[in-house]
Formats: sequence, C-alpha cells, structure tokens
Amino acid sequence: MNLGVGVLCSGEGTNLQAILDADRRGELLPAQVRLVLSNVPGVPALKRAAAAGVPALVVDHRAYGLDRAAFEDQLVLLLRRHEVSIVALAGFMRLLGPAFLSAFPDRVLNVHPALLPAFPGMHAPRQALSYGVRVTGCTVHLVDEGCDTGPIVLQAAVPVHENDDDATLGARIRAEEHRLLPLCLRLCAQGRIERQGRRVVIRP
Repeated sequence: MNLGVGVLCSGEGTNLQAILDADRRGELLPAQVRLVLSNVPGVPALKRAAAAGVPALVVDHRAYGLDRAAFEDQLVLLLRRHEVSIVALAGFMRLLGPAFLSAFPDRVLNVHPALLPAFPGMHAPRQALSYGVRVTGCTVHLVDEGCDTGPIVLQAAVPVHENDDDATLGARIRAEEHRLLPLCLRLCAQGRIERQGRRVVIRP
C-alpha cells in the first residue's frame, strides 16, 4: 500500500502543484497525496487540489486564537483520518510545535528558497539580492521547532544574475523547488532519508 502524503499550504500552491503533477506521473511512488490542508480559506492552493481530485480542507488558525496546540491537534487529527504518514510544507506560513512534529517524526519536510542556513524566514530571494551573493538556491529540510533550522536533506544552487530582481530570481529558485521537493518526498517514502543528529544521510 502506498504511503499517504499530506500537503500543508497557505497561499498560491505552486509547490503543491509540482507535487500533484509528480503524483499524477507516478513519481512519488511508493507515496501518493491523500490530503491538502490550508490554514487560509479561499487560497489558490485549494483550487489546485480540487482540480486534481485530492481532498482539500481548511483549518483556519485564527479560529484557535493563541491556542497553537489545539490548532495543531486538529491538523494531526485530519491527517491521520486520511492515513497520512509524510507531511510536506509547501508555502505553509506557520511554525509547527513539538506535538505536531512528534506525530510524524522525521517525516515533515519543508522547502525554503535559499541555501540554508543563509537567509531563513521571509523574502529569501530579496535577502539574497540585498546581500549581494553570486549564488543562492533552495533547500529541502526536515522540520524542527525553529524557523528554517531543521537538518538539510537536499539543496540546489541557483546563480544570481546581474540584472535579477525579486521576481526573476524567485522564478528560477521556484523551478528548482518544484524539482527538489517531490524528489525528497519519494526518498522519504522509500525509507532512504536517515537522520544522524544534524546530518541527513541519503541511503542507496
């Protein structure tokens, strides 16, 4: 039986679309997308899921006020109800706590548009341009309780061009994100991602 993937989104859902496309082509096997969750109602990511025939639900974090644990408990409940064992954060703009992470140990993956540990947090391409780096990229990492601080699974480098702005650099980074995140989900489903402290080993 294929392992269930749940995708958490907060917005446009371009990385979700890359995952859905990879799933349709059989490139996630032995995994398949079982559920899309958004913490923001009405975002395009929900329409992408519906178009692919994948269940999509909203758990609005604002309804839980400051009770982050209750919000995360609801996420876990829905993911387990849909037999999800691997979670992808694809533009999910909330930090996750220990209760959620312990429900999916070393099976929560996030993609970030920079070569971590450089430029964590928001607006990473803009940060890279402001700093004047010649090379940036994207990172898929295992999620911990920090902001983009988890152990690195895979990275892809993207050159910074002299005439780049936020939009052009961001577009080239996203193309690499769309390639890297589905690949890492497949590796996770195959049991090939092994965490050794801060280091992640990709087993053959």
